[in-house]
Amino acid sequence: MEAKGVIMANSLKSAQYLIESRLLDAARGDANAYFDLGIAFSTGTGGVDVDLVQAHKWFNLAALGGNIEGQQCRADVSSEMSQGEIAEAQRQARAWLDETARRPAARRFVA
Repeated sequence: MEAKGVIMANSLKSAQYLIESRLLDAARGDANAYFDLGIAFSTGTGGVDVDLVQAHKWFNLAALGGNIEGQQCRADVSSEMSQGEIAEAQRQARAWLDETARRPAARRFVA
């Protein structure tokens, strides 16, 4: 039993590291990182809870970055969301873009 707990703890740490590293890549404008975060939040992988507002936000950012799969997944999660939830996801995506555009290191990645 104890070995199983250690494996689960290491797995959770790895999942958290993956999310943190993808967030850093997303802050640099990486559309693939946006997509990966959308997958994590839409499926509850990587140590995060399922959150369709967050998933839509990340898929929307991926789509804006030219990721075709992001466009498709955004449409898929939209079908399970209310208009209010979609509006909130869009607001959060705009806020993310505004915030990352203000970061000096991110400026060179924003068109």
